[in-house]
Amino acid sequence: MHENKEINALFHLLDDPDQEVFDTVASKILLYGKDIIPNLENLWENTIDESIQERIELLIHRVHYQDLQAALRAWSLSDMQDLMEGAILAARYQFPDLIPGQIMAEIDRIKRNIWLELNNYLTPLEKINVLNSMIYNYFGLKGEEVSYQRKNQFFINQVIESKKGNPVTNGIIYQSLCTMLDLPVYAVNIPRQFILAYFDTFIDFGEPIDPEDQRILFFIDPIQGQIYTQQDVDTYLKRVSVPSVPSYFKPQSNKRIIQFLLEELAKCFRDDKDAYRHDELTNLSLLLEE
Repeated sequence: MHENKEINALFHLLDDPDQEVFDTVASKILLYGKDIIPNLENLWENTIDESIQERIELLIHRVHYQDLQAALRAWSLSDMQDLMEGAILAARYQFPDLIPGQIMAEIDRIKRNIWLELNNYLTPLEKINVLNSMIYNYFGLKGEEVSYQRKNQFFINQVIESKKGNPVTNGIIYQSLCTMLDLPVYAVNIPRQFILAYFDTFIDFGEPIDPEDQRILFFIDPIQGQIYTQQDVDTYLKRVSVPSVPSYFKPQSNKRIIQFLLEELAKCFRDDKDAYRHDELTNLSLLLEE
């Protein structure tokens, strides 16, 4: 953006010790949106004072965050909330310049390889065995239980790059591939787990969903692709002393999955110095309230 007198005047006030003055200046700078970022980056490079640099970094972050809020609202209101697109938006919190093309190209490459091995004569279980072979053996995706110390496993770009995720991000990759391959696989609401289920029919999330209307053929743990039966899940619920209720087997919308991803990611920022990040991610998740 071409610098004008107002921008220069605002930049000169960034070192004002009065917090109220800085807040006013920051609010005016934010009104310029993303176009102001190159100017802020140039100012940072030509600033010696570390405290001013920190203020500039905070401003750049707030501009990116403001842009992400708008993008997430638009995704939430769109007719078709693509799951992978939602995960990429969540990753943009930490990587604002993330380019989706590389991620989508890798997902498409895996999809093509799976598609070549599928045919209409395979049973649902045989189709999932093909998926598991391609995702966990050919592509080499690994999974670990959720750890809030490993925040990189919540960012889909880093999971694709490192080939190591947690149940949530692995599940997003898995379900996205199933959607692309026309397989009725959706996340369900099992307590303390992120588990996928293969349904006997496709789900229309535009209509009210009654768990009694669909039948689950089997469950899939996205950490490694382990298959579970209804009896396995019932046994798990008994073991953790949780009564089995129909809502646990209700398919989750893409919006709810991304909301859960943001809620879990927020838990990675628990230190006092990161409290604002926890609050920002929580606020992003609230944008997706259904």
